Amino acid sequence: MTIGPRLTWRDLASEAIAGLFTRPVRTALTVLGTVLGIGALVATLGVSKTAGNRIVGRFDELAATQVSVEPASNGLFGGGPSEEQQRQGAVLPWNVEDRLLRLNGVVAAGALADANVGQALVRSTPIHDPLGQTEFQMRTVAATPGLLPALRGILATGRWFDEGHSDRADRTVVLGAGAARRLNVTRVDNQPAIYIGDDIFTVIGILADVRREADLLNAVIMPSGTAQERYGDLAPSKVVIETEIGAAQLIASQAAVALNPNNPEALRVGAPPDPRTTRRKVEGDVNSLFLVLGLVSLVVGAIGIANVTLVTVLERTGEIGLRRALGAARRHIALQFLVESTAMGLAGGIIGASAGTLIVVAVSASRDWTPVLDAWVPFASPFVGAIVGLVAGLYPSLRAARMEPVDALRAGT
Repeated sequence: MTIGPRLTWRDLASEAIAGLFTRPVRTALTVLGTVLGIGALVATLGVSKTAGNRIVGRFDELAATQVSVEPASNGLFGGGPSEEQQRQGAVLPWNVEDRLLRLNGVVAAGALADANVGQALVRSTPIHDPLGQTEFQMRTVAATPGLLPALRGILATGRWFDEGHSDRADRTVVLGAGAARRLNVTRVDNQPAIYIGDDIFTVIGILADVRREADLLNAVIMPSGTAQERYGDLAPSKVVIETEIGAAQLIASQAAVALNPNNPEALRVGAPPDPRTTRRKVEGDVNSLFLVLGLVSLVVGAIGIANVTLVTVLERTGEIGLRRALGAARRHIALQFLVESTAMGLAGGIIGASAGTLIVVAVSASRDWTPVLDAWVPFASPFVGAIVGLVAGLYPSLRAARMEPVDALRAGT
């Protein structure tokens, strides 16, 4: 097959190879730019996909196992059930543990509500301080026994209340770490007591930390039965559920019916996002960041190919003029330099794809990960490199083709 009256494909290939190996060091350095660009792209796609799979197992496991349930209508101004709901207990019940722990996938569950203590101040001394330096306005919370494990709470000292405390309406409380510091309560073995208004309560425990509902660290927490007896009937304002990994979506679909079978639409259920969606977002974010770097390297490689090809055209002006004088057509000259630039891009794509794949394997091995890479990426990379070389060689090849034989011979002598 021929591409013109005087030049075959075999002649074209031999001329391009001779041109590339005339200055092998320059050619190798030029190809290196494409190698870096393609290698960065392949490594980025592979590492991001591998990391995305790993992140599915580690993506904010705390949020992935939490389901919360609240009344869909929180009164006129929000912040809790309405007075009618509090009076009738028509939306959320207190026996959430009995209702929810029967669901497969629920690890712990608990309910809470703000106790209506009015303007009562909290103090740790029996005497009212007229200066108000030992009396504080603190959030007082009613909670069920299952709330502590549902919040992943940790006790600094003492214990959490149980069903017996709630059923007997014992005057016991657990202090958050911040509340304990303000009240100067540091231990419970001497049975310290605090006052909420004129009511006295025994402190049986102090929280060190809670992974959820961090506001409770500055609150006074009492059993739900105690709060109902002392401060009137109230309904929970929120239910917190701890689930097994992967069960959150299922529990979210069942919780409303379990808590309020007669009117599940009255409840609003909050569930974590689907892990698959999270993985896609993570992969997208990582790809967006590093693909930019890979594309920049690829552009640099293309500029290098264009620059070297243009310099080669200028250095071989005399040769171009001689070949034109002997009958070579413009397309023959253009094709020769296009083949040279495309060959450099193709070589860079092959080497870059191999290097990028090795980087993915090396990074995965160093982190004990399973390498994941789409099969099309390393196979498509050489073609990408060839296209980059072809585009980069367009201008130099057109410039070479436009040279007039006489001018080229005169410039080359």
